[in-house]
Amino acid sequence: MTIEHHDLVHELPEFREAIHELKMKDAHFQRLFDEYHETTRQVARMEAEIEPVMTQVEEEYKLKRLHLKDELYAMLRAHRG
Repeated sequence: MTIEHHDLVHELPEFREAIHELKMKDAHFQRLFDEYHETTRQVARMEAEIEPVMTQVEEEYKLKRLHLKDELYAMLRAHRG
C-alpha cells in the first residue's frame, strides 16, 4: 500500500509561502489549517485500520477534508491576488 501525503504544503506546494503567511496573520485560516490537518490525521488512522470505522464514516471524513481543502485553496488564491 502506498502512502499518500495530504498535508497542505505537499498538496499545494506553489502556495508554500502564502500558507506560512496566512498561518501567521489570519486566525480563521489557522483554525481551518489545523482542522484540515487533524482530519487528515484521522483519515490516515482509519485507512491504516488503527481506528477501524465503517466505510461511511471514513468517506464522511474524506469529504470533510476535501471541503476544508477547497476553502483553504480559495483563501490562498485570494491572498495571492
